Amino acid sequence: MDEKTVIAKRIAQELRNGNLVNLGIGLPTLVAKYLPAGVQVFFQSENGVIGMQPLPEPGAASDALTDAGGSPTSIIPGAAAFDSVTSFCLIRGGHLDVTVLGGLQVDEAGQLANWMVPGKMVPGMGGAMDLVSGAKRVIVGMTHTAKGAPKILKKCNLPLTSIRRVDLVVTELAVIRPTAEGLVLQEVADGVSVSDVIAATEARLIVPPSVPTMQLAA
Repeated sequence: MDEKTVIAKRIAQELRNGNLVNLGIGLPTLVAKYLPAGVQVFFQSENGVIGMQPLPEPGAASDALTDAGGSPTSIIPGAAAFDSVTSFCLIRGGHLDVTVLGGLQVDEAGQLANWMVPGKMVPGMGGAMDLVSGAKRVIVGMTHTAKGAPKILKKCNLPLTSIRRVDLVVTELAVIRPTAEGLVLQEVADGVSVSDVIAATEARLIVPPSVPTMQLAA
């Protein structure tokens, strides 16, 4: 199982029946493919839709129906479409239950940097600042390292997306829960030891006496 699938499958287990959920561009969009059986959530996109779902079959893409990143998507029966002003009113008004975002860095304070690499020509922050500030729960899905360098740091050296502490960080190696006391190592991936996670992490981790193995649906 590849890294992105591990991350997406584990995050999908955090979603609850009836949740209104925003999935960020890239890796987070994979979460929609791995919802547990019997769980129905409503996926929202900044460009103005509630009720997104993965394409039901190859060739079903339409240029008129995309997610916020411009990738083709589909909708469930009864889906709602509206302008981006209304969409951001939902986000800023605190109506989103969960947002799942990618990350470039997370630090010991649980703060996220996910929108800019200084000096590089890359897209701006998009709706990330609003999402991190407005959603009831913020989950970050990202690889644990980038080209061997840790992405979970003592302090972010990229611009912060928000000063808010995120609620959960899921990587291919571990599940980490930011708290007021620091980053708690909640789970390790199958075949990964606590020592492996510590070695790949610059930030200090709070390690409980027992750390369970991440369980993924088949």
